Amino acid sequence: MEIVLTIAGSDSSAGAGIQQDLKTMTALGCYGATVITALTSQNTMGVQAVMPVPQQVVMSQMTSVLSDLDVKAVKIGMVPNRDVAEGIVEVLKRYSCANIVYDPVMISTSGTQLMTDDCIAFVQHHLMPLCTLVTPNIPEAEVLDLQALHDAGVAYLVKGGHADSDMMTDILYLADGSQQVYSSAKIVTANLHGTGCTLSSAIATFLAKGASLPEAVRLAKQHMKRAILAGRHLGVGHGNGPLWF
Repeated sequence: MEIVLTIAGSDSSAGAGIQQDLKTMTALGCYGATVITALTSQNTMGVQAVMPVPQQVVMSQMTSVLSDLDVKAVKIGMVPNRDVAEGIVEVLKRYSCANIVYDPVMISTSGTQLMTDDCIAFVQHHLMPLCTLVTPNIPEAEVLDLQALHDAGVAYLVKGGHADSDMMTDILYLADGSQQVYSSAKIVTANLHGTGCTLSSAIATFLAKGASLPEAVRLAKQHMKRAILAGRHLGVGHGNGPLWF
């Protein structure tokens, strides 16, 4: 069984973050290991509190996993500050990790910047060049230097969920300059909590299982569509509810 490592924040309501990543990896037939970067007090109504995990503890968790388990892919989510980002980069380099998928949790759904400028700059120049794929949404793509990612040989998937359209169109920009477009009708639902986590962890899982990057994205989007459809009528919480498998 392939092992996938998720490095992300903990969602106490289990609709996103580490908990959703583990559900996704398990549903797709892989074994999920975890490194927690932040503890959040969170539910379907929003995030009430965040406590970053100290850098040394994040690094220790990564070392514990990577020194023992044969990790085939890595998904990275919430990186709460530059200290944690520096620690993640150091350990990823030490173990020469491959198939790294980074979902940059930089901009909230309401448009609030969630990372400081110095952390964004560090991640852009030191973490993202280590990645196989970066998956920004449209507001995050507007903050990032996408040309620098291309120059570093990093593929990126611009997610179109924020576009004012009846269609959901994601565009995969590959390192060789080619593009793949994935388009489908948007599903009307109030339950979309954790979609970014689901997609990125599914992509990492399919990469771990040997799929090419375009195929991993295609399969991950199929999985997310099924999860959105299955979660449309869930009554979990009073706000933006989770997906289901």
